[in-house]
Amino acid sequence: MKNIFYIYVMSFSFIAFSQIKETDSLPNHIDDYIFVKPGDSVVIQLKEISLLPKPKFNSREDIRYYLWFKKKVFKAYPYAKLASERLDSLHARLNRIDSKYQKRRYTKLVQNYIEGEFTDQIKKMTTTEGRILIKLIHRQTGKTAFNNIKGIRSGWKAFWYNTTANVFKLSLKTEYNPEIENEDFLIEYILQSSFRDSRLKPEESKLNFDFIKTLEENKAKINVETYKEMFAKMNSRKKNKKKD
Repeated sequence: MKNIFYIYVMSFSFIAFSQIKETDSLPNHIDDYIFVKPGDSVVIQLKEISLLPKPKFNSREDIRYYLWFKKKVFKAYPYAKLASERLDSLHARLNRIDSKYQKRRYTKLVQNYIEGEFTDQIKKMTTTEGRILIKLIHRQTGKTAFNNIKGIRSGWKAFWYNTTANVFKLSLKTEYNPEIENEDFLIEYILQSSFRDSRLKPEESKLNFDFIKTLEENKAKINVETYKEMFAKMNSRKKNKKKD
């Protein structure tokens, strides 16, 4: 899968990762987090993001999966942020160029720069990191990866890039919606808490969603069941291979 998203790197959205297996181990440093037992009630009233509470977990084991996922977000976020900056810069510059030839020439220069600086790093991403990156592209640019490609190249090419990605269970049309999707809620919580703690430079989304309202509704509870199931399946496959 090393070249599946190479063409998206060439289209300024940095998705040229290979399908590396999700083999990273779960972290053990969980003392800074708290968990609530099933049945416990947690009421949160927030007016400012600076009052963002600590996430609430159902078990100490869930904290390890959250920290594992947090590491994935931290790896993908800088590339999504950079993709947004490059796209903004590209469009601003192209709007000042009248000649079609000069526009193509400038676009090619940017493509070569991005390819040389970032492709090798992003090829090392796992499928989970790639999915997070696609979602963060939507958060940072206001457009899906598919539509970003479509805006620069033809819709026909965007269609085929998306079809190729679908073979590997990744869609360039994937949207970012933290109000509905649990994974997106986790991503946004990680980002907002990292902005608050100055671990990441604050960046507002170009999408419209009310994260504070969603956070209040969820009571800051963290659901990592999807990743627990994923690890369980991986461990099961490993055991079966050993038997074979």
